[in-house]
Amino acid sequence: MQTEPLDDYLAPHYINRSNWLRAAVLGANDGILSTASIAIGVAAASDTREPVILATLAGLVAGALSMAAGEYVSVSSQTDVEKADIEREKEELKDMPEIELQRLAEIYEQRGLKKETALNVAKELTEHDALGAHIRDELGINEISQAKPLQAAMASGAAFTVGGLLPFLVTLFLPLRSMEYWLYFFALFFLIILGATAAKTGGSNIGKAILRITFWGTVAMGLTALVGYFFNVNVA
Repeated sequence: MQTEPLDDYLAPHYINRSNWLRAAVLGANDGILSTASIAIGVAAASDTREPVILATLAGLVAGALSMAAGEYVSVSSQTDVEKADIEREKEELKDMPEIELQRLAEIYEQRGLKKETALNVAKELTEHDALGAHIRDELGINEISQAKPLQAAMASGAAFTVGGLLPFLVTLFLPLRSMEYWLYFFALFFLIILGATAAKTGGSNIGKAILRITFWGTVAMGLTALVGYFFNVNVA
Protein backbone atom coordinates (compact mmCIF):
# COMPACT_ATOMS: atom_id res chain seq x y z
CA MET A 1 0.00 0.00 0.00
CA GLN A 2 1.43 3.36 -1.07
CA THR A 3 1.64 5.99 1.66
CA GLU A 4 1.50 9.73 1.21
CA PRO A 5 4.74 11.69 1.58
CA LEU A 6 5.10 13.08 5.12
CA ASP A 7 5.27 16.69 3.89
CA ASP A 8 1.93 16.31 2.12
CA TYR A 9 0.28 14.63 5.07
CA LEU A 10 1.19 17.10 7.80
CA ALA A 11 -0.92 20.24 8.18
CA PRO A 12 0.99 23.50 7.59
CA HIS A 13 2.21 25.46 10.61
CA TYR A 14 2.72 29.21 10.73
CA ILE A 15 4.75 29.77 13.90
CA ASN A 16 7.91 30.33 11.83
CA ARG A 17 6.28 33.51 10.51
CA SER A 18 5.53 34.93 13.95
CA ASN A 19 8.54 37.28 14.30
CA TRP A 20 8.28 39.20 11.04
CA LEU A 21 4.48 38.92 10.91
CA ARG A 22 4.13 40.52 14.35
CA ALA A 23 6.41 43.40 13.35
CA ALA A 24 4.71 43.87 9.97
CA VAL A 25 1.17 43.84 11.37
CA LEU A 26 2.17 46.21 14.18
CA GLY A 27 3.85 48.56 11.71
CA ALA A 28 1.01 48.57 9.17
CA ASN A 29 -1.64 48.95 11.86
CA ASP A 30 0.24 51.81 13.48
CA GLY A 31 0.88 53.41 10.08
CA ILE A 32 -2.80 53.41 9.16
CA LEU A 33 -4.02 54.51 12.58
CA SER A 34 -1.35 57.10 13.33
CA THR A 35 -1.49 58.93 10.02
CA ALA A 36 -5.28 58.65 9.74
CA SER A 37 -5.75 59.88 13.31
CA ILE A 38 -3.40 62.83 12.78
CA ALA A 39 -5.17 63.70 9.53
CA ILE A 40 -8.61 63.41 11.15
CA GLY A 41 -7.58 65.57 14.10
CA VAL A 42 -6.15 68.33 11.89
CA ALA A 43 -8.98 68.09 9.34
CA ALA A 44 -11.50 68.56 12.14
CA ALA A 45 -9.83 71.88 13.01
CA SER A 46 -8.95 73.13 9.53
CA ASP A 47 -10.72 74.74 6.58
CA THR A 48 -7.87 74.20 4.11
CA ARG A 49 -6.15 71.12 2.70
CA GLU A 50 -2.48 72.11 3.11
CA PRO A 51 -2.24 71.74 6.93
CA VAL A 52 -3.87 68.29 6.71
CA ILE A 53 -1.41 67.12 4.04
CA LEU A 54 1.62 68.56 5.85
CA ALA A 55 0.65 67.08 9.22
CA THR A 56 -0.09 63.68 7.70
CA LEU A 57 3.19 63.59 5.77
CA ALA A 58 5.18 64.62 8.83
CA GLY A 59 3.46 61.96 10.90
CA LEU A 60 4.15 59.35 8.21
CA VAL A 61 7.89 60.06 7.97
CA ALA A 62 8.43 60.47 11.72
CA GLY A 63 6.33 57.41 12.53
CA ALA A 64 8.11 55.12 10.08
CA LEU A 65 11.55 56.11 11.37
CA SER A 66 10.44 55.91 14.99
CA MET A 67 8.82 52.52 14.47
CA ALA A 68 11.90 51.04 12.79
CA ALA A 69 14.30 52.49 15.38
CA GLY A 70 12.13 51.46 18.32
CA GLU A 71 11.69 47.94 17.00
CA TYR A 72 15.44 47.58 16.43
CA VAL A 73 16.35 48.85 19.89
CA SER A 74 13.76 46.75 21.73
CA VAL A 75 14.54 43.53 19.85
CA SER A 76 18.28 44.19 20.21
CA SER A 77 17.75 44.35 23.98
CA GLN A 78 16.12 40.95 23.81
CA THR A 79 19.08 39.67 21.78
CA ASP A 80 21.51 40.98 24.41
CA VAL A 81 19.62 39.12 27.14
CA GLU A 82 19.65 35.92 25.09
CA LYS A 83 23.41 36.20 24.41
CA ALA A 84 24.13 36.84 28.10
CA ASP A 85 22.10 33.78 29.12
CA ILE A 86 23.89 31.62 26.55
CA GLU A 87 27.30 32.76 27.82
CA ARG A 88 26.19 32.01 31.37
CA GLU A 89 25.03 28.58 30.28
CA LYS A 90 28.43 27.89 28.69
CA GLU A 91 30.15 28.67 31.98
CA GLU A 92 27.75 26.46 33.94
CA LEU A 93 28.31 23.55 31.57
CA LYS A 94 32.04 23.99 31.97
CA ASP A 95 32.04 24.38 35.78
CA MET A 96 29.28 21.92 36.81
CA PRO A 97 28.41 19.50 33.99
CA GLU A 98 26.83 16.91 36.31
CA ILE A 99 24.40 19.40 37.84
CA GLU A 100 23.50 20.68 34.36
CA LEU A 101 22.89 17.12 33.18
CA GLN A 102 20.57 16.52 36.13
CA ARG A 103 18.77 19.79 35.46
CA LEU A 104 18.19 18.78 31.84
CA ALA A 105 16.88 15.37 32.92
CA GLU A 106 14.47 17.03 35.37
CA ILE A 107 13.10 19.18 32.54
CA TYR A 108 12.33 16.09 30.45
CA GLU A 109 10.86 14.34 33.45
CA GLN A 110 8.52 17.28 34.07
CA ARG A 111 7.39 17.00 30.46
CA GLY A 112 6.20 13.46 31.03
CA LEU A 113 9.15 11.10 30.58
CA LYS A 114 9.98 8.47 33.18
CA LYS A 115 12.97 9.31 35.35
CA GLU A 116 15.26 6.73 33.78
CA THR A 117 14.18 7.65 30.25
CA ALA A 118 14.60 11.35 30.96
CA LEU A 119 18.14 10.78 32.20
CA ASN A 120 19.03 8.70 29.13
CA VAL A 121 17.62 11.35 26.80
CA ALA A 122 19.55 14.06 28.65
CA LYS A 123 22.78 12.04 28.37
CA GLU A 124 22.35 11.39 24.66
CA LEU A 125 21.52 15.00 23.85
CA THR A 126 24.43 16.19 26.01
CA GLU A 127 26.81 13.93 24.09
CA HIS A 128 25.42 15.22 20.78
CA ASP A 129 25.25 18.95 21.60
CA ALA A 130 25.17 19.90 25.27
CA LEU A 131 24.94 23.67 24.78
CA GLY A 132 22.27 23.35 22.07
CA ALA A 133 20.13 21.14 24.29
CA HIS A 134 20.30 23.58 27.21
CA ILE A 135 19.66 26.63 25.01
CA ARG A 136 16.59 24.97 23.55
CA ASP A 137 15.13 23.16 26.55
CA GLU A 138 16.35 25.11 29.58
CA LEU A 139 16.42 28.66 28.20
CA GLY A 140 13.60 28.17 25.70
CA ILE A 141 15.49 29.77 22.80
CA ASN A 142 15.17 28.27 19.32
CA GLU A 143 15.49 29.38 15.70
CA ILE A 144 11.84 30.44 15.54
CA SER A 145 11.71 32.46 18.76
CA GLN A 146 15.22 33.89 18.52
CA ALA A 147 15.21 37.67 18.26
CA LYS A 148 16.20 39.19 14.88
CA PRO A 149 16.54 42.99 15.32
CA LEU A 150 17.25 43.96 11.72
CA GLN A 151 14.45 41.82 10.32
CA ALA A 152 11.96 43.24 12.83
CA ALA A 153 13.06 46.84 12.19
CA MET A 154 12.84 46.54 8.40
CA ALA A 155 9.47 44.76 8.49
CA SER A 156 8.01 47.26 10.94
CA GLY A 157 9.34 50.40 9.22
CA ALA A 158 8.34 49.27 5.73
CA ALA A 159 4.90 48.17 6.90
CA PHE A 160 4.33 51.51 8.68
CA THR A 161 5.23 53.37 5.48
CA VAL A 162 2.84 51.29 3.36
CA GLY A 163 0.08 51.62 5.93
CA GLY A 164 0.63 55.36 6.35
CA LEU A 165 0.62 56.06 2.62
CA LEU A 166 -3.00 54.95 2.35
CA PRO A 167 -4.53 57.72 4.52
CA PHE A 168 -2.03 60.18 3.02
CA LEU A 169 -3.42 59.49 -0.46
CA VAL A 170 -6.90 60.15 0.88
CA THR A 171 -5.84 63.62 2.06
CA LEU A 172 -4.41 64.36 -1.39
CA PHE A 173 -7.26 63.36 -3.65
CA LEU A 174 -10.59 63.23 -1.83
CA PRO A 175 -12.82 66.27 -1.18
CA LEU A 176 -11.83 68.44 1.75
CA ARG A 177 -15.43 68.69 2.84
CA SER A 178 -16.19 65.86 5.29
CA MET A 179 -12.53 64.80 5.06
CA GLU A 180 -12.74 63.30 8.55
CA TYR A 181 -15.44 60.88 7.41
CA TRP A 182 -13.57 59.95 4.24
CA LEU A 183 -10.46 59.24 6.31
CA TYR A 184 -12.38 57.18 8.83
CA PHE A 185 -14.13 55.15 6.13
CA PHE A 186 -10.98 54.36 4.15
CA ALA A 187 -8.85 53.76 7.25
CA LEU A 188 -11.45 51.29 8.47
CA PHE A 189 -11.46 49.63 5.06
CA PHE A 190 -7.65 49.39 5.10
CA LEU A 191 -7.72 47.98 8.64
CA ILE A 192 -10.21 45.29 7.64
CA ILE A 193 -7.94 44.25 4.75
CA LEU A 194 -4.93 44.24 7.09
CA GLY A 195 -6.70 42.16 9.73
CA ALA A 196 -7.91 39.61 7.17
CA THR A 197 -4.50 39.40 5.47
CA ALA A 198 -2.63 38.98 8.77
CA ALA A 199 -5.06 36.30 9.95
CA LYS A 200 -4.82 34.45 6.64
CA THR A 201 -1.02 34.62 6.66
CA GLY A 202 -0.84 33.42 10.25
CA GLY A 203 -3.55 30.79 9.90
CA SER A 204 -5.76 32.32 12.61
CA ASN A 205 -9.44 33.29 12.79
CA ILE A 206 -10.19 36.03 10.24
CA GLY A 207 -13.40 37.25 11.89
CA LYS A 208 -11.75 37.78 15.27
CA ALA A 209 -8.82 39.63 13.71
CA ILE A 210 -11.11 41.99 11.77
CA LEU A 211 -13.31 42.68 14.80
CA ARG A 212 -10.33 43.40 17.04
CA ILE A 213 -8.51 45.69 14.62
CA THR A 214 -11.59 47.68 13.56
CA PHE A 215 -12.84 48.18 17.12
CA TRP A 216 -9.60 49.65 18.44
CA GLY A 217 -9.07 51.58 15.22
CA THR A 218 -12.47 53.21 15.61
CA VAL A 219 -11.71 54.12 19.22
CA ALA A 220 -8.36 55.71 18.30
CA MET A 221 -9.68 57.73 15.36
CA GLY A 222 -12.84 58.77 17.20
CA LEU A 223 -10.93 60.13 20.18
CA THR A 224 -8.54 62.03 17.91
CA ALA A 225 -11.43 63.62 16.01
CA LEU A 226 -12.96 64.67 19.32
CA VAL A 227 -9.73 66.45 20.23
CA GLY A 228 -9.89 68.47 17.02
CA TYR A 229 -13.53 69.39 17.56
CA PHE A 230 -13.09 70.01 21.29
CA PHE A 231 -10.37 72.63 20.90
CA ASN A 232 -12.13 74.06 17.86
CA VAL A 233 -8.88 75.54 16.57
CA ASN A 234 -8.85 76.78 13.01
CA VAL A 235 -5.58 75.71 11.38
CA ALA A 236 -4.97 77.97 8.42
